[in-house]
This record gives sequence, C-alpha cells and structure tokens, in this order.
Amino acid sequence: PASVKVSQLNLSVGEAAPDFALKDQNGKTVKRSSIKKPLVVYFYPADATPGCTVQANNFNEQIKDIRKTYGADVVGISGQDVESKQEFARDLGLNFSILADEDDEVRAAFGVPKALFVLPGRVTYVLDKSGVCVSVYNNMADAASHVEKATDALSELPVASNPLASI
Repeated sequence: PASVKVSQLNLSVGEAAPDFALKDQNGKTVKRSSIKKPLVVYFYPADATPGCTVQANNFNEQIKDIRKTYGADVVGISGQDVESKQEFARDLGLNFSILADEDDEVRAAFGVPKALFVLPGRVTYVLDKSGVCVSVYNNMADAASHVEKATDALSELPVASNPLASI
C-alpha cells in the first residue's frame, strides 16, 4: 500500500520492516522478503542466558500453534555466530530458526533500542505477510510475555485465505 513508510530506525507499526538475509542454526540463509506469511521477529540479547532460554522455550512450545492457527512463522535474532546458534538450538530442541546477526546490522536496521543503555534489547516485532509491522513489544525483564504478545498481534491479522478460492 502507498501508506507504508520504510524506516531505517526504530521500526514502528505501519512501517515496512527492513529486509535481511541471515544464517540460521543450520547454516541456511533466511531472507525476510522471501517469507510470504506473517512473521514474528524477536530480537534477544544472547544465546543460552536465562531470560533468552525462557523466551526461546516459550516460542518453541507455541511454534506448532503459531504455524497452524495463524499461518505464521517465528525467527529469533541475536548477535552470536552460527556455532553459538547451533549449540543453543540443539540444547533446547528448537523447531524454528534462530539467526546469527554477528555484526548487529539487522538489529541496527530495525532500530532495536538498548536496554539499560548497554545491553542489546529484547524486542518482538510482528510483521504481516507483506512485511509491514503490525506490533512492537519491548520488554527486557519479562521474557516469557513475548510469545503471548506476539500471538495476540497475530490473532488480529486477517486469516490467510485459500489461494485457490479466487481461481
């Protein structure tokens, strides 16, 4: 839509998310613009820290429901390398992609604010199938609340229609 603005800083509701291509824990490149369904993009401070473990486990517990109910997917992003992502994903048995943003370029493109001025922030964005941001949730302390806020936002999106229905 013509009303969509592209933001390079502090992505907010109604703006198109920056495109990105990052490697996941399996070494596979995930490109935001190739995902043609709603996408939860959550930025977290670091692999294997207590809050990040809670957050990843919560998304992992809900991933089947997120995919089935909302036709959406989830990616987690932090600054550690692919090897760190492999270990974190393996330890937790994650069934979704966690992406290595080693130079924090994607974090910077989304304009994710720092927590307490120094820590990489914990922020969850929900994008619609066109990549437009429909929800931003910034809460460093309550890692467990992010999955609920994401599913609330997904539930507000129109349900994907059957692509064959229009033929």
